[in-house]
Amino acid sequence: MQVRTTEIPELGNRTHLVHDGRHALVVDPPRDIAPIEAAAEEAGVEITAVADTHVHNDYVSGALALARRHGADYLLSADEPVQFERLGVRDGDVVPVGRLEVTVVATPGHTRHHQSFVVRDAADGPAALFSGGSLLHGTVGRTDLVDPRLSHELARAQWSSVRTLARLEPGTHLHPTHGFGSFCAGGAATETDGTLGAELLVNPALLLDRDRFVEELVAGFGPVPAHYDHMAPLNRAGAGRALPRPGRPVTRDEVTDAILAGQWVIDLRQRAAFARGHLPGSVSVEYSHQFATYVGWLVPWEEDFVLLYDSPADVGSALHDLAAIGIDGPGIHDLDPPSDLTATFRRTDWTGFREHTGPQVVVDVRERDEYDAGHLPGAVHLPVHEVDRHGDDLPPGELWVHCRSGYRAGIAASLLHRSGRSVVHVDDSWDRVDELAIATTVAA
Repeated sequence: MQVRTTEIPELGNRTHLVHDGRHALVVDPPRDIAPIEAAAEEAGVEITAVADTHVHNDYVSGALALARRHGADYLLSADEPVQFERLGVRDGDVVPVGRLEVTVVATPGHTRHHQSFVVRDAADGPAALFSGGSLLHGTVGRTDLVDPRLSHELARAQWSSVRTLARLEPGTHLHPTHGFGSFCAGGAATETDGTLGAELLVNPALLLDRDRFVEELVAGFGPVPAHYDHMAPLNRAGAGRALPRPGRPVTRDEVTDAILAGQWVIDLRQRAAFARGHLPGSVSVEYSHQFATYVGWLVPWEEDFVLLYDSPADVGSALHDLAAIGIDGPGIHDLDPPSDLTATFRRTDWTGFREHTGPQVVVDVRERDEYDAGHLPGAVHLPVHEVDRHGDDLPPGELWVHCRSGYRAGIAASLLHRSGRSVVHVDDSWDRVDELAIATTVAA
């Protein structure tokens, strides 16, 4: 048995291809199935089964499309209400994939009908556990995404599910989907040797009693990106089977009309370039692996928007990443050569911050747990995803905006600048605050 794992950094997830040398199972594929098909072709194997551990809340699944393209079985919980045909499986079912045996294990918690898949090779060797959003490396999947009111109930189920998985052989290789940057993870990942035995030593679900585990897990949940509300309905409708719509080229006049109409016009360029000059009324979301998450979080669902770019490669990647979360066909406009980039704001680092002697309002746009761990005295806390709605509540004066790395602060500074505020983007690493001996305080 061999496992080939594909990283999906723009989603903070992984997908897995497990095979016996001839036949393969794919677990939790994203909407873009091309890399998975390329991995199967490279391995010289036929995809004969595709599985989703659960109806995903963070991305559009490619499982249905992949299964149909290859004439493969699509394994999904029989209890999930979906609008397409699949092979409904239940706890204890065993599905053959060539020489491999795939055993279904009910592991509710991350979702009501979450399942894990234990794969064994008839030729012997250690098993592989594909745990989706159940047991992760050093943590578990969060339990508030289906419905926050079910957080505690599903956390108790999550604890029990992880204990069930812990009965497998300690040498079982653990292959989760979440836990690599996805907001679906309930806590920070822990580096281990990747076996189930290692989890017995570090995972809170296996070290704490149920009540304490539930209390600590739920207390640690942060905010949920706004687009997550729309992923499960899309996946239950089989939206991933359709090809994404391409970007729609728009003219300079149409960009102007969009800005005047109050639509989102998003500049993909590097945040430093945006600060030096941008279209008045546009917003900076620099292209990176985090790009789609923040666009999906900030732009109201199904609202038209325009992407501004000066690199065809960046806009191509941006459209790909947006399609992964079900956002297709936005307007696109090439800023090369530059035109009317007359709006600017200041950008500095922590050295410039320390040397500044005039009045300033410090705005910390990190998440609550980051702020509580240490912040600048007097800093106003306003997470980046709340800036557009609550920026008007900030105190008067020049706003010095920072985060952990400068990325979120670039988004927030552009939003505040769009609303008419004077801003300074502190584009630097939070680690340098200690290096420069800038005073901080810890939340009580």
